[in-house]
Amino acid sequence: MSWFTDPLQFNFIVRALLAATAVGIVCSVLGAYVVLRGMAFFGDALAHTILPGVVGAYLLGWPLAVGALLMGLLTAVGIGALTERSNLKEDTAIGVLFAGLFALGVAMLSASGNYSIDLAHFLFGNLLGVTTNDLWVIIILGSIVLITIFFFYKEFLVISFDPVLATTLRLPTTFLRYLLLILIAVTIVVALQVVGIALMLAMFVTPAAAASMLTRRLPTLMAIAATIGAFSGIAGLYASFYLNIASGPAVVLVASLIFVLVFLFAPGQGYIWQKL
Repeated sequence: MSWFTDPLQFNFIVRALLAATAVGIVCSVLGAYVVLRGMAFFGDALAHTILPGVVGAYLLGWPLAVGALLMGLLTAVGIGALTERSNLKEDTAIGVLFAGLFALGVAMLSASGNYSIDLAHFLFGNLLGVTTNDLWVIIILGSIVLITIFFFYKEFLVISFDPVLATTLRLPTTFLRYLLLILIAVTIVVALQVVGIALMLAMFVTPAAAASMLTRRLPTLMAIAATIGAFSGIAGLYASFYLNIASGPAVVLVASLIFVLVFLFAPGQGYIWQKL
């Protein structure tokens, strides 16, 4: 067991483990709705559009989470308003904002010096650099996301599976849609330090996609996805420690490997089972 306990003598490893576990759980639980509603492109685009906020906070010496959260909330609300009040389709509006804001963030960063180093940090995360303050931000914001999902579970369930029924029941569908967009923005801030902007989509989609091939019940799907996400965070960090590879990509690679295994061997639905 020394291979498991030896890394724990370092405080930065313990903080990284806690952060990776929390991010894995929060992203995977919310990712269940992202997968069910076909919002993967939105999640990826929103992750990239927060770059100007992150760079702005970095240049001003503010906590990165502040800039990311402000930009994420503005973008989420902006996309919602743009698709509701114009003839643009949602994916078109997302694409326009995605490209423009990400380019703005890169331009801001290129003017600041240390372009390649800073961009790599923002894009791929810095799990081993998680501070105590970062950990508290992850825990507090992650708890807010999970508590909100708990209280609005039934409403999110209805609008995800049957929007017509949601309208018939007179649910506040517009409010719920904006709330879900805001939760995605907050979760992106939670995961920013761990996997970075470029790999954010994997933590939203991959564990939930794997879980969706194992069950059709949403509570079970969320539980399995959260387990996969947490395990990916822990296993990825240990792989990073022993194999000397970047921690964020290592976490995503573990999640991707689990998805491939589920895709091949899921009982009744796996590729191998269907070929037998």
